[in-house]
Amino acid sequence: MSIIKKLALVVGGGPAPGINGVISAVTIQALHNHIEVFGIQDGYRHLVKGVGDYIRPLTEESVRGIFTKGGSILGTARANPTKDPVHMANVLKVLRERDIDALVSIGGDDTAYTASQIYKTAKDQKKPIKVVHVPKTIDNDLPLGPSQPTFGFETARHVGVQMVRNLEEDARTTSRWYIIVSMGRAAGHLALGIGKAAAATLTIIPEEFSTEHIRINHLCDLIIGSIVKRSWQKAPYGLVVLAEGLMETVGEQNLLEAMTATDSPGYGKIIRDPFGNLRLGEIEFGRLIKDRLLDRLKELELKIDFIDKDLGYELRCADPIPFDVEYTRDLGYGAVKFLRSPQAEEYGAVVSLADGKLDPKPFEKMLDSKTNRMATRIVNVKGEGYECARRYMTRLEPYDFETPPRLKSLADFLKMTPEAFRERFEYLVK
Repeated sequence: MSIIKKLALVVGGGPAPGINGVISAVTIQALHNHIEVFGIQDGYRHLVKGVGDYIRPLTEESVRGIFTKGGSILGTARANPTKDPVHMANVLKVLRERDIDALVSIGGDDTAYTASQIYKTAKDQKKPIKVVHVPKTIDNDLPLGPSQPTFGFETARHVGVQMVRNLEEDARTTSRWYIIVSMGRAAGHLALGIGKAAAATLTIIPEEFSTEHIRINHLCDLIIGSIVKRSWQKAPYGLVVLAEGLMETVGEQNLLEAMTATDSPGYGKIIRDPFGNLRLGEIEFGRLIKDRLLDRLKELELKIDFIDKDLGYELRCADPIPFDVEYTRDLGYGAVKFLRSPQAEEYGAVVSLADGKLDPKPFEKMLDSKTNRMATRIVNVKGEGYECARRYMTRLEPYDFETPPRLKSLADFLKMTPEAFRERFEYLVK
């Protein structure tokens, strides 16, 4: 076993249900192996300034019972030490002043890259620090093993489904439509998971588009097609789930054009975080879609009542469901087991489980050397899981245009000829 005397824990990126479970499991397992444990408050925010006052000892008493609670007792932040060599030097200086010889990092792919650079820089300086990263995100977009979710995803989906089901009942009761924007920057796992389990009328995710960028009007027409079919079926209500990653699919330039091509008040600003990611939460995407929908429906002489709502921040600090409670305990235990193993002397790793067994993967195998990120795990739109989800959505499909009586009925609802309806909407199914 590798000898460790002092271990530190740090949390980066956005919250996810289960962080406290990892903190608790790491602390208890390390203490049981006679390793002192320290918690770094607020990610790297203070360490990049060379300030070590926000590092405190963790004890079994201080982590007792926290594994069932949401949030993070250590807080979190998006400070990025890798952008400035001085900041990285400050982080290492503080860790060495505290005689920290092992680090457990908890976060997404940006935080994983930071952890890998701490490991690499310390090793290059001949003063190594053992490092392991525990991947977390409610987006479920990190490349873990098959059917192995990132911790926090299952809880976020569970809570999201409960909220969406309530809104669906409100939509039915009041004969209105809800436009829900679900978190999920690079992949549609959370949006699709919520929409499918809640039986949303329509769920739209980035993976279903093969082109690099699409127009806002394309998304609106998909929703209008759903509205037309529902109304034709005597159901004048519904709920649409949009993955926020669709903003990336639309593209920054198209977003800017859509945000300025209206008399409505501003829809937010295009800004980026310290890692260069577009701050999607700063853009009122749901309201933008709603307003554009109202304009396009006015042209079709349809009057629909819409409510837009963002769904994400409500999910990130929810108390973890039993799945994530158990899962994070395994991950925390596994992180300490790896740090105490001979492999930790050879490489830093991202810890995961495969078939119930510890599966630490070296940073260089998990992080792309060009992007400094893990590969994005996207929804497999060719698989039966997505195929099933599509079958239970209400949206225009090829058979709506291939069956003349059906095409005429849909066109009649909009007081259009079948030819005009085909010209207006058939591109959606090609």
